[in-house]
Amino acid sequence: MELIKLGIGVVFVPQTLLLIFFGTVIGVIFGALPGVSASMAVVLGLTFTYGLDPVTSIAFLVAVYCAAITGGGITAILFKIPGTPSSAPTTFDGHPMAQSGQPMRALSIALITSAIGGIFAAIAMFMISPQLSKAALKFGPSELFAISFMGLSVLTALDEGNVLKTLISGLLGLWLATVGMDPIDGFARFTWGNSTLLSGIEMIPVMIGMFAITQILKETRSRSKIENLDESKSDKKNDKIVSLKELWDIKGTIARTGIIGTIVGILPGAGATIASFLCYTSEVKISKHPETFGKGEIRGIAASETANNAATGGSMVPLLSLGIPGGNAAAIMMSALVMKGVQMGPLLLQNQPQYMGSVFVSMIITNIIMVFVSFAVAKVFGKILGIPYSILGTLIIMLAVIGSYALQNTTGNVVLMVIAGIIGYAFAEFGFNNAALILGLVLGTMVESNLRRAIMIEQGNIAAVFSKPITATLMVVSAISLLWPIVKPMIMKNRKTAN
Repeated sequence: MELIKLGIGVVFVPQTLLLIFFGTVIGVIFGALPGVSASMAVVLGLTFTYGLDPVTSIAFLVAVYCAAITGGGITAILFKIPGTPSSAPTTFDGHPMAQSGQPMRALSIALITSAIGGIFAAIAMFMISPQLSKAALKFGPSELFAISFMGLSVLTALDEGNVLKTLISGLLGLWLATVGMDPIDGFARFTWGNSTLLSGIEMIPVMIGMFAITQILKETRSRSKIENLDESKSDKKNDKIVSLKELWDIKGTIARTGIIGTIVGILPGAGATIASFLCYTSEVKISKHPETFGKGEIRGIAASETANNAATGGSMVPLLSLGIPGGNAAAIMMSALVMKGVQMGPLLLQNQPQYMGSVFVSMIITNIIMVFVSFAVAKVFGKILGIPYSILGTLIIMLAVIGSYALQNTTGNVVLMVIAGIIGYAFAEFGFNNAALILGLVLGTMVESNLRRAIMIEQGNIAAVFSKPITATLMVVSAISLLWPIVKPMIMKNRKTAN
């Protein structure tokens, strides 16, 4: 209670509340813009903190971070362009629901579950921060490899009717993750003399190309038009804000993904992107009707958005308790605080407890304000859907080009986006899986670097790497998760034969 009082005393000041509101607004807008990740939004927000005290600064930056993660879901739903990498799974069900004439319903599900996930993570961070941080310290390279491999094990659940091509797509993503400088030895790999590829295949241009450009090519070929609030006739009457009953019906999904998202967020280097992919595919696997996912399933939107926002709170746990950032955005916040003379580490909670209190209270306030701000921003973006598709498609391409170029101010990423869009279209035509390739690209670097570090630590003893209790348990779970969609049809076939 003392920490809460300290937090309220710091945050409930007109200047701080105004800054949190301002941080929420710019976070949602930056998050909704293609190519502007949550980390980049925090970097852009740093310029506003130079004249602020450290406690107010972290409250402002937390608001920007949380809001940016949520903002990424707006363009993911409306245009199938993930504003942030963690919003990629939101496109799987959010965009189909928007295309069916229910964009406001999809947005309300995403925004409300985002707020629930963020508030849950804030409470978890506040209540059990020291204990969770100590548990996170037990995760070394081998355990982090097992976590990332568990994320890859969901590949077979992305399209159970087309497992082989989905696995091939995932393997291609893993190969793309090896392009660039070797993470351990520093040698150039698969660059073919191209200096642009030395830094590796950037995830955001590939993601924009695979989702946005591929969708535009599909729409152009079929000469169709994205439905919107004005055009949709059959479902317009159903396009309303999600009801409390609908949210109560998916309480299990929200609870599960909130817990998993918080835990994944705590792990250094994991972050919101892995949390959202892992939770989405986990919900597909445990669902009684997995065939509904990818067609506008409410649980798919809720799983992705709850998880990625829960991961924001989780990433603050090791930062505040141990001085170890849980992700890129947390590392940027830590750098800003260190520059202001704050000593991060275990003694922070004892010597300056107002930081924990201010982060907790500001996260709660941000997630509440965020819902209303996001709806206002979403309505502005939603008006764009009324534009004829011949113009809208051009507008989306323009946003995609700007987002790709702004990442590193280089045309190489624009070319990469175009190539990814063409490949993504070919993938769709031949039955391969774009999401699986993106998942492999996202997790590839983490899988490779942690496995190699673990083997180096154990001096080449692979058995020692996989015999650690946490690693072994996670690998067994991953193996079952990977093989079950393949084994399940065989079991069902044998049962039918026996009957």
